[in-house]
Amino acid sequence: MPRYRDLTHTARPSDAPRVVDPKNPVRTTDPGTLQMLKMLEGRNIETVFDRVVAQQPQCTFGYKGVCCRICIAGPCRVKKEDGPGSRGICGASAYTIVSRNLVRLIAGGAASHSEHARHVLHTAHALVEGHAPDYEIKSADKLHNLAQKLGISTLDREDKEILKDVVELGYADFGRYQDRPLAFLDSFMTQGRRNKFQHTNVMPKAIDGTVTELLAQTAMGVDNDPVNIIFGGIKTALADLAGEYVGTTLSDVLFGVPEPIVSEANLGVIDPKMVNIAVHGHNPVLSEMVVAAARKMKAEAQKVGAEGVNVVGICCTGNELLMREGVYLATSSASQEMAIMTGALDAMIVDIQCIYPSVQTAAECFHTKIVTTEGIMKTPGAQHVAFKPETAMEDAQKLISIAIEAYKQRDPNKISIPSERHKLVAGFSMEALTDIFAKICPERPISVLTDAILSGQLKGVALMAGCNNLKRTQDEGHVTVLKELVKNDVFVIATGCSAGAYAKFGLMSPLAVEAYAGEGLKSFLKTLEDANPQLSTGLPLVFHVGSCVDNSRGADLAVAMANELGVDIPKVPFVASAPEAMHEKAVAIGTWCVSLGLPTHVGSLPPVEGSDLIYGVTTQIAHDVFGGNFIFEVDPLIGAQKLLDALEYRTWKLNIHKKTAEKNETPIAQGW
Repeated sequence: MPRYRDLTHTARPSDAPRVVDPKNPVRTTDPGTLQMLKMLEGRNIETVFDRVVAQQPQCTFGYKGVCCRICIAGPCRVKKEDGPGSRGICGASAYTIVSRNLVRLIAGGAASHSEHARHVLHTAHALVEGHAPDYEIKSADKLHNLAQKLGISTLDREDKEILKDVVELGYADFGRYQDRPLAFLDSFMTQGRRNKFQHTNVMPKAIDGTVTELLAQTAMGVDNDPVNIIFGGIKTALADLAGEYVGTTLSDVLFGVPEPIVSEANLGVIDPKMVNIAVHGHNPVLSEMVVAAARKMKAEAQKVGAEGVNVVGICCTGNELLMREGVYLATSSASQEMAIMTGALDAMIVDIQCIYPSVQTAAECFHTKIVTTEGIMKTPGAQHVAFKPETAMEDAQKLISIAIEAYKQRDPNKISIPSERHKLVAGFSMEALTDIFAKICPERPISVLTDAILSGQLKGVALMAGCNNLKRTQDEGHVTVLKELVKNDVFVIATGCSAGAYAKFGLMSPLAVEAYAGEGLKSFLKTLEDANPQLSTGLPLVFHVGSCVDNSRGADLAVAMANELGVDIPKVPFVASAPEAMHEKAVAIGTWCVSLGLPTHVGSLPPVEGSDLIYGVTTQIAHDVFGGNFIFEVDPLIGAQKLLDALEYRTWKLNIHKKTAEKNETPIAQGW
């Protein structure tokens, strides 16, 4: 790991408890959820918070990653003591078991993100083939820019013809057998990263093939070299990044590039006078059509006594709709059951990922209909409506009709909606950020950000991401880390449930800037606002850049900053943090962040502590090879300080080398 000014900051986490207050069932700081739990007192309704407590204490072998279930001779639980118990039945040591368990999490994350991307890719393919009449190309500019990056000609060609070539290259990235890099990944990397990935043999050539190769590599009796296994995981994490990039860019092409937009968040956005539908999961192909159908079916809702149809978002489907349509964000992952327990949610329409099986159990206590829509995601007891791009609007109208019918079954005595709701400004795609910076410097927009860092006005940039993990109270980690960063003048972008936390707490509004930002960050945002009078929304404390798959926008910004500064990404004052990481996707994202060269904080310990070797590779050796490293720290205040240390170190070195290059009239050095 890099050297920090604070010598107490080492690669080891603090002694803070891994699970905070394990027997306390009130495991949230979200004010809307706290109101909801108060309303539910005495009603004997089980929630995720009760189940976390019931699981304590969790298995130490599993927590440290030394429980092996790769084959059914096990499970094998290895110990540190010498002797037969220190290895599995096949002879696998702790470092083999920990590394295999870790990279299989990465494989699961890459498979999840790429499945999301595959759905978008299939929809784009159906559109160009004339089989998806309800979809269109909403951003021709994004399509043309993407095609040019991919080396696809746009001159004198129809948009659908261009999109067809983009789609074919996307399909090739999923299933390529030729020995060439993933086109979507290669299209936006710095040359330094391309060279590094080729030199270390981690540049993937196909998304699906890389995932299956890693599963084969980690099967019983195959690879037991922990370093080689970790490098297989890095390769798969880069395939995950490629899948994210496919999903984000094609979603922008089909549904529009997000622009600054005003909306509201938290459970108070559920309206007792409306038919309320929550869209939950990660796939905009479905949810965008549900929103369009809801707007068409206002009259049908009015016939049953409602004022209209109110679509609200949960988790990353909510983030997708918030960014493009301004749809209210009801809540995030850990409190998804709470939306049902308001008694006023008529339907929850789900697609894929992060959907608790318990939502059906909760719905059975109310009138809410849970409707699944994807072939790979079904729930016993829930209704299933297969959603197809070819019949998108028809399918979406069926879903709205189910909610309208359910509205008739509401029990007014069960309705309890928290009052909590906050205004927010979202919609900050890479294009939107660039446009804002360009009002100050149209020739080199990103220099507005990098110059502010070099001058000391800003300390750097942080990407906040990840899930909720109830090993500590919901959203506490996200909010604590953010407040420390912005107080110290860090420019923050956010995705996923991290962005959801800030939206629910009112931290994505211009009002939060005055309350929490340091003087440097305040003056930077004021300069941007003064140069952008067209933004009637004002600028928020933290910039919402999208869903989990949109972490690729964070990679885009890091690449743009590196190119502007004339260095590779490991030299850029840019960090990442997942204070409450939980899903396999978070492990994949964190790994590609480290591979790009970013110091990456994780606030919930992954299963790596069972092997000192694997722990050292992720926190120290990774820095020597790729320039990034994991910062495992469960105390959010200490985690934030380590991130600030990492930014300080990078900015200090960058300034030294910039000044030396200017003094000697030479290009900036690359070997540090």
